[in-house]
Amino acid sequence: MDSPQAPQLTILGSTVRHAVEHVEVFPAPAHVTSVRFTNDELASMCPVTQQPDLSTVVIEYVPSQWCIESKSLKLYLWGFRDRAVFAEAMAAEIAGEVMQSAAPKHVRVTLTQRPRGGIEVQAVAELPG
Repeated sequence: MDSPQAPQLTILGSTVRHAVEHVEVFPAPAHVTSVRFTNDELASMCPVTQQPDLSTVVIEYVPSQWCIESKSLKLYLWGFRDRAVFAEAMAAEIAGEVMQSAAPKHVRVTLTQRPRGGIEVQAVAELPG
């Protein structure tokens, strides 16, 4: 059986100094049953106060044909730093990007926003493939 042809990886191995709009993918190796990324430096802004929000995001997915290339994921997440977005909307958007780009069997994004005013926000977005 032929392996799927991935789109050309353009970010890995290149100097990129800006956020990117989409993650890049490569063919999933056989027998990989789950992939988990954790980033504890996800920055965004509160859509009401414009104050900075810092979050931890955990992205878990069950690959089908594609895996996400991690450098492109880092640069994709970097794009949220200047965006005013609620934690719940950000979790849903990240899950949608994973689903659109990698078409996994399942994706779960858990976003935990660090406390401001004593309240921690945790949002979970899940999509079946």
